[in-house]
Amino acid sequence: MQANGTGGQEPEPEPQLSCRNGESSSSAAGAVHSNGLQSSANNGLPSTESPASDTSTKKKKRLSQSDEDVIRLIGQHLHGLGLNQTVDLLMQESGCRLEHPAATKFRNHVMEGEWEKAESDLNELKALMHSPSAVVRMKFLLLQQKYLEYLEDGKILEALQVLRAELTPLKYNTERIHVLSGYLMCSLPDDLRAKAEWEGKGTASRSKLLDKLQISSYLPPSVMLPPRRLQALLRQAVELQRDRCLYHNTKLDSGLDNVSLLIDHVCSRKQFPCYTQQILTEHCNEVWFCKFSHDGTKLASGSKDTTVIIWQVDPDSHQLKQLKTLEGHAYGVSYLAWSPDDTYLIACGPDDCSELWLWNVQTGELRTKMSQSHEDSLTSVAWNPDGKRFVTGGQRGQFYQCDLDGNLLDSWEGVRVQCLWCVSDGRTVLASDTHQRIRGYNFEDLTDRNIVQEDHPIMSFTVSKSGRLALLNVATQGVHLWDLQDRVLVRKYQGVTQGFYTIHSCFGGYNEDFIASGSEDHKVYIWHKRSELPIAELTGHTRTVNCVSWNPALPGLMASASDDGTVRVWGPAPFLDSQETEGLTECYSMDS
Repeated sequence: MQANGTGGQEPEPEPQLSCRNGESSSSAAGAVHSNGLQSSANNGLPSTESPASDTSTKKKKRLSQSDEDVIRLIGQHLHGLGLNQTVDLLMQESGCRLEHPAATKFRNHVMEGEWEKAESDLNELKALMHSPSAVVRMKFLLLQQKYLEYLEDGKILEALQVLRAELTPLKYNTERIHVLSGYLMCSLPDDLRAKAEWEGKGTASRSKLLDKLQISSYLPPSVMLPPRRLQALLRQAVELQRDRCLYHNTKLDSGLDNVSLLIDHVCSRKQFPCYTQQILTEHCNEVWFCKFSHDGTKLASGSKDTTVIIWQVDPDSHQLKQLKTLEGHAYGVSYLAWSPDDTYLIACGPDDCSELWLWNVQTGELRTKMSQSHEDSLTSVAWNPDGKRFVTGGQRGQFYQCDLDGNLLDSWEGVRVQCLWCVSDGRTVLASDTHQRIRGYNFEDLTDRNIVQEDHPIMSFTVSKSGRLALLNVATQGVHLWDLQDRVLVRKYQGVTQGFYTIHSCFGGYNEDFIASGSEDHKVYIWHKRSELPIAELTGHTRTVNCVSWNPALPGLMASASDDGTVRVWGPAPFLDSQETEGLTECYSMDS
């Protein structure tokens, strides 16, 4: 960084920064330009004549405030790239100033570790601040850096003097002062840096200190711009475009290196899982349920044909191949739940089924076949996060908590369960019941509370990874999104045909930005979480689509199960050009 604003310079009388549009800038070599930065060799121009002096007689157009802001942003960015002479020329020709000269002096003194001068600069800057009390906070941060640098240099007495005579009298953040005093016990510089989480004396920590002073808005932007302001604005613009992109389904990257700033960001529908990649026909009757494992390597499908088929997902081609068939579910399989570590799979049947099956997926062996009574109805199940317990229930009033061997640990009487979900706290279970509601049940203290109340039967529901949102399939109404924390209905999604069949929807895509559901009109509907209208309607099934599952590890892969006896696997368009192929890992920008 160039030294500037220190050589016998008279302080600027105006507190505000304004472009001197139309004024001639005739600074000599080594003098400070109106941007507060020192030029070198008169910016490489002859000292007798310069383009600036030639144009000084011409009447310049007065710059608007936004033009001034843009020039300062560009200047700051160029300065960060080390193009200091270019910055000088830009400020000289425009008549703008990058920052107040007092701020420049302050910056240089901080970077050079001249703490007494930096403190003196604060008094000059005080009149330019929105809040004069900010001087105390800024002084505290300066003295903290000074104290730590003394400690690292082994100057214990000087550090102790800063702590006692300078930091403590500020009467600011006494808790932090107690922490700082503990650093006196660090015998080695490495111990100090580790304990204080500090980069050590030098450019890195001092730059970070300046960033903290600017980011905290102690200095108004008219005096000193926030650090890397242009990059911050560009990142916000890119994030906003991605946020508005209906088909954006890749990992969000806050950096600017992988995007083009020259065109708007738009993702192609061809990159979205809207196209049939595979039709699995191994089931010989209606397929009622399908679910990808948590690691995304397997898919389980359950059918009226009394079997569960485990499919292996090829990590490269994303094609599914039959791995195992689990047989013997006399009533058919209408619900499946993977254990948290994907070792086990529990299968439930329809309303008249009093049994559930707990399979070891790796060995294909049946570990437990559970039935408390032939009069039970065990149609839904959910795993406890510890993977050692599960809850199950049905519409005949059964609500059990069991271990892996099917032993009954707890039961809740009189709850007619339609669907279940275990909360991440390991204690609370969410259950939708025949009273058109979802309640939270605590098996430890035997308390329950109402969370969601609908006006029509809740046929099924699922919860987002964060535990904040719940997706409900409501009879005759369709798909509803609820905020479980605030207990409010967020959105009603349109398009789907939902009667009194049990249809299972899901969250999906990176960051679970999308929602997919089956429908009685034989389609799969996909919505962006923020939009009530579907962004895709997938056709191909010939009967009701009972369930949709989005692969949690491969956001471009989705499966749907239907009464037509098939499982369809959905993915991006099979034939993409080279640019679009690259977009499968990072959506590329293209014209709308």
